[in-house]
Amino acid sequence: METSSLTIKGQIVVPSKIRKKLGLKKGSKVGFIEMGDKVILQPLDKRYFKSLIGIGGTKGIALKSLLNDKKKEKNL
Repeated sequence: METSSLTIKGQIVVPSKIRKKLGLKKGSKVGFIEMGDKVILQPLDKRYFKSLIGIGGTKGIALKSLLNDKKKEKNL
């Protein structure tokens, strides 16, 4: 188990071992998913968005829109 401390501003440092495993780099977007009394740190990357295909029944339209938005963010 890796550990970290919460700063007065509510910030944490994700241990390097976990950052490397998840492919997190400066500027990476992450989401926090609450599951009862636990929180999951989820990288919001292409793999995550592809895993959502079909959930909304929109034949991937929402996913394509999200991926296009992500590309635009990278180009800024």
